[in-house]
Amino acid sequence: ALTGVETDRLKEEQERKISIELGYAPLYVDQEYSLSIIDVPGHEKFIRQMIAGVSSVDHTLLIIAADEGVMPQTVEHIEILNYLEINHAYIV
Repeated sequence: ALTGVETDRLKEEQERKISIELGYAPLYVDQEYSLSIIDVPGHEKFIRQMIAGVSSVDHTLLIIAADEGVMPQTVEHIEILNYLEINHAYIV
């Protein structure tokens, strides 16, 4: 994990290896600067949770699974970020 904090807390999330609910973790850059990481679901069934999670962010990190590539919900997520005018996005 990027932060050392497991954001998938629900048993179902851990068993299915997907995010269902929003997950939160702090990322400490140094003693004075930290970031709040919000792990939002990527699955199409949980789009409402994704929107709730990104509705107040300044930057996004969109991670695309190397074994699956860009999926229809990936495009939908990008469209939502554009609609919400979240212009600082990084795609991995």
